[in-house]
Amino acid sequence: MCGIAGEIRFDQQMADLHAVADMARVQAARGPDGEGLFGLGRRAFGHRRLRIMDLSERAHQPFIDNALGMGIVFNGAIYNHHALREELSARGYTFSSTGDTEVIIKAWHAWGPAALDRLAGMFAFALWERDTGITHLVRDRLGIKPLYYSQDARRLRFASTLPALLAGGDIDTALDPVALHHYLTLHAVVPAPHTIVQGVRKLPPATHMTVHADGRTETRTWWRLDFVHDAADEARTFEEWRDMTLAALRDAVRLRTVADVPVGVLLSGGVDSSLITGLLAETGTPDLRTYAIGFEAAGGEAGDEFHYSDLVARHFGTRHEKMMIPAADLLDALPDAIHAMSEPMVSHDCVAFYLLSAAVARHSRVVQSGQGADEVFGGYHWYPPLAANTDADGGVAAYRKVFFDRTQSEMAELLSPQWLADDPSGRFLAAHFAMPGADSAIDRALRLDTTVMLVEDPVKRVDNMTMAHALEARVPFLDHRLVELAARMPARHKIAAGGKHVLKEAARQVIPAEVIDRPKGYFPVPALKYLRGPFLDYVRGLVDSDAARQRGLYRAGVVESMLADPDAHITPLKGSKLWQVALLEGWLQSHGL
Repeated sequence: MCGIAGEIRFDQQMADLHAVADMARVQAARGPDGEGLFGLGRRAFGHRRLRIMDLSERAHQPFIDNALGMGIVFNGAIYNHHALREELSARGYTFSSTGDTEVIIKAWHAWGPAALDRLAGMFAFALWERDTGITHLVRDRLGIKPLYYSQDARRLRFASTLPALLAGGDIDTALDPVALHHYLTLHAVVPAPHTIVQGVRKLPPATHMTVHADGRTETRTWWRLDFVHDAADEARTFEEWRDMTLAALRDAVRLRTVADVPVGVLLSGGVDSSLITGLLAETGTPDLRTYAIGFEAAGGEAGDEFHYSDLVARHFGTRHEKMMIPAADLLDALPDAIHAMSEPMVSHDCVAFYLLSAAVARHSRVVQSGQGADEVFGGYHWYPPLAANTDADGGVAAYRKVFFDRTQSEMAELLSPQWLADDPSGRFLAAHFAMPGADSAIDRALRLDTTVMLVEDPVKRVDNMTMAHALEARVPFLDHRLVELAARMPARHKIAAGGKHVLKEAARQVIPAEVIDRPKGYFPVPALKYLRGPFLDYVRGLVDSDAARQRGLYRAGVVESMLADPDAHITPLKGSKLWQVALLEGWLQSHGL
C-alpha cells in the first residue's frame, strides 16, 4: 500500500519534478518506508512506499524495467501475484524482485491491457511505455484504491489523494456546484469523475485511461458488474447459494493473507467482521490479532459493541485489543481526521476508523475489514421495499425516497441561488438505473450501491483513515469473484429475514449464533449524531466563521436554525444535516480552500 503521483506534459516542457516531489511528500503517511522519484523528459513520477510485499529494496518504486522499456508506480496489492509470476516465468520472463509490482509490468508486456482481467486485488497504478510515450492510468474493478487527476492543455497530473494534487499547485480550487449537490443529497457521496473541487477529477472504478504524449486521452471501462440471472441461477437452491457464498468468501479471506507481514482483523462484533475473523482463524494464522473500538454513550445510544467483539475474540482465541475513546479524545482527534480525508465524508465512522487505525498501526501493518457486505448481500433496510417495486420509472422515485438526504425543493431552501444546480443527483440516479444489466428495481439499487455508493463512502473512508497511519486494509467482501457471484444470485436470497440472509446462514457454519441473531449494529459514534456541548461548539466555530460566511453557500438563516435545534434537522437515514454542513466547511478550511 502506497501513495503515487506524477506529471505528464503536453506542451514540450520538462515535467516539474519538484511539483511531483511535493505531491509525494504530502502522501508520506501512506508510505513511510521509502520514497522515490523518476523523471523522463516530459514525464515524472513519484512514490511513497509502505513495505508489505518483498520488504527489500529490490521492490523500490518507481519500478523501472529497462529491458522491456516500461516503468510503474503502483498503490495496492495483487493477491495472486505468485501464480501470475509462475505463469510468466514459464513464458520466459525473469524477475529481479519477489513482490507484486514487477508482476504487473511483466503481465502488461505479455498480455497488454488484457492483463487487467488476470489481476486479483486492489490497485491504482500509472504504467508508462518508454518508446511510445504512452502512459496508462488504471483503477481496480471496485475502486478500492483511489486515483485523482487534474488535466488541461498543458499537462496531466495524478495522485492517490486530492490534497496531494493541491500541494502540486496551479489547481482550479473553485467548488463544483454539481459535486456540492451530490454531497448534500447522497450522504456526501460524489460519484466519479466529479470531486468537490472544480479542477480535480477522479478516475472511475474499473477504468483504464490511455494518455498519449500529445495530450490525447482515451478511457474505457474494463470491467462491469451485471445483475443477470440465467435459468440455472434461478433454479439453484438456497442451500447451494449458501455453500457457494461461503466457499467464495473463504477463498477471498485466504487470498488476502498474502503478505510478508502479519495480517489482523478490525473486529466490530458484527456478522461481517466476525465471519472474517473465523475464516482467518481457519487458515491457522498464528497469533491472530483483532481490534475493536468504542465511544461514550450519547443521547441514550450506546457507543460500543464490545459484548459481541469480546465473544468472538474468546471463541477463536485471538489476541484482542479493545479501545474505549473518551469524548475529549474524540473531539481532539476531529481536526486531524477531517484533514486525513481525500474528500469531505460525513460518516461518523471516519473518526472511529481514524482512531482505531492509529492504535492498530502500533501492532499491525495489514488488517482485513468487513466493508461491503451490506451492499453486496443486501443488508440495508431500503432493499426489501424495492424488491416489490414495479413502477414505470424502474424504481427511481422509490430509491430516491428512501436514500436521498434532501428533495430538490429542500436543496432550493438550503443553497444560495448561485450554488443551486438543477437536480444533477436525480439525473445521475435515473441514468444509472437505466443502464442495461439489471432488470429489476432491487438489482438496480444493489448495483448502484455496490459500484458507486460503496466506493465513495465506506471504501474511501477505510482507505483514507487507515492509510493516514500507514495501515493497509483489505476487504474480502469486495473480492470481484464473490461480488460477481452475489450479483448473479436472485435478490430474494439476499434480502430475506432482515437482509444478508444467505450470508448469515453461511456464517452459521463458522461463528457463534449469538453474533448472527443479534440486532443489526454499526460503528456507533453517538457524539457526532447528537451534537451537544463542546461538539456543538466545535461545529458552531466552523459554520459561524468568517470563511464560511464569505463562501456564501447557504441562504440566510438556514444554518442558524440548524444550530438552534440540531435534532430537528435529521436526514431520512438519520444523519445530521448540521454535521454535513460543518464537515464540508471543516474540510475546506483544513486544506486552505
